Amino acid sequence: MNTLALSPSVSLRDVQSLRATLNDYFELTKPKIAVMALVTVAVGYLLGAAPGLNVELMIHTLIGAGVVAAGGSALNHWLERRADAKMNRTANRPIVTGRVSPQEAFSFGFSLTLVGIVYLLVALPTPAAAIAAAATAFLYVAVYTPLKQITTWNTVVGAIPGALPPVIGWCAATGGMAPMGWALFAILFVWQLPHFYSIAWLHRADYARGGMKMLPVVDTAEGRLTGRATAATCGLLVAVTALPFFLGAAGVVYLLGSLPISLWFFARTLRFAKDRNDRTARTVLRGSLVYLLVVMAFFVADGVVPRYFGG
Repeated sequence: MNTLALSPSVSLRDVQSLRATLNDYFELTKPKIAVMALVTVAVGYLLGAAPGLNVELMIHTLIGAGVVAAGGSALNHWLERRADAKMNRTANRPIVTGRVSPQEAFSFGFSLTLVGIVYLLVALPTPAAAIAAAATAFLYVAVYTPLKQITTWNTVVGAIPGALPPVIGWCAATGGMAPMGWALFAILFVWQLPHFYSIAWLHRADYARGGMKMLPVVDTAEGRLTGRATAATCGLLVAVTALPFFLGAAGVVYLLGSLPISLWFFARTLRFAKDRNDRTARTVLRGSLVYLLVVMAFFVADGVVPRYFGG
């Protein structure tokens, strides 16, 4: 009688424990970052495939790229577990708190990365996308992540794998690369620099505790170099934003829509360079997100859609 009475509560605890474990593993995959990456994979695929969209191949591409991204994020958690334990914003991560062991996280991340690459090799007609995905994972996990403890150039290096997702999409659609695909890569590469400099400024004390060699950490307290680097890279972004138009990947509507938002974003970085504080850094961070959303929207509207509907 007692056993029967207790069994429902034991079962409930088991379900709750399983749910908590699944949530921890899900957190290891950094789902928000993965979703952002997959959006650019889709844009790259749609641009490369136009005007003949193969929905099945696009879905295969998104699945494989998503699994690789999830695996790379889990391996990033594993590599940075000691630094994460020293920083306030990462102190509650699954490995740091012991909810997932380092060995489990490594096996999970490595398995996902390998499965994702193999999936792309098997599901797609050419190996180009799988090679691009493997390069993305390698650069993110084996190069960028360790460099964060060594040099401020880690942000520049890390921008490479961060900009490769649309290349994965393009390669999946075409079996290779072309200037149009590299235009998307260039925008995402340069965009990440002011974006992450603003994040590094806001979390500079935490990064310092974790031993991360971010630019605001090694910069002087006034942060002049950080301000100049943020404004300079955003100024470069204004020029790079026009690349899709000049390479024929997008039309006049894209140019007229994207350049004003890039100048607006640039103005925010100039304000930060002049008056370096958390308030102006937050305006840069928010501006970077608005910029990316608007530019991608104009690119799809005036670059991708017309290739399918002849607009």
